[in-house]
Amino acid sequence: MEKILVVDDEKEIADLVEVCLRNENYEVRKFYNATDALACISREDVSLAVLDVMLPDMDGFALCQKIREKHLFPIIMLTARVEDMDKIMGLTLGADDYMTKPFNPLELVARVKTQLRRATRYDRQEVPQETEEFEFSGLSICRDTHRCTLYGEELSLTPTEFSILWYLCERKGKVVSSEELFETVWGEKYLDNNNTVMAHIARLREKLREPARRPKFIKTVWGVGYTIE
Repeated sequence: MEKILVVDDEKEIADLVEVCLRNENYEVRKFYNATDALACISREDVSLAVLDVMLPDMDGFALCQKIREKHLFPIIMLTARVEDMDKIMGLTLGADDYMTKPFNPLELVARVKTQLRRATRYDRQEVPQETEEFEFSGLSICRDTHRCTLYGEELSLTPTEFSILWYLCERKGKVVSSEELFETVWGEKYLDNNNTVMAHIARLREKLREPARRPKFIKTVWGVGYTIE
């Protein structure tokens, strides 16, 4: 049974999220501060975390960053803030998705399921009869083992980051729009002011040690999208 970590200092919201997730047969660990949440992560295996941004002892961005130091499980941020910069910050620090309060609990559950499906594919380690992988310029990525290496060094990619990189590699030499990338990876309708893809591309480039002005792998085609050549 998947274990979901819920961290929110608003008791009513935390309780509501807990009930909705338990109704879907998820095991829930609920906390009202970051300290207790980190203690739980250190002693238990967590499948996914739902983090509020405003916490009494550490903001959710810092908590997300601290989790990412050791763990790759999906993270969904909850916040009352609506500014784009807050969203970009959360995604750049390692969050996989972002919801603004007030939110529909059923939508949150749907997003949890989507992230867990992606994470399950990412963690699967069967060895298939025929391996699907791409290798070029020192980068190697294999969909069946969900491993990615750069010059022989394994990269710690989240399931979302892996899905983005794999999709771009599948379309190597072609330009993929932000809309296509978002709707394929996240499975939702893309909005013009959506900065989710941009933030994840920035994080991927950082892990690939890409120079900001002359990226070797993921290149921006201004006004169109992204490509791997």
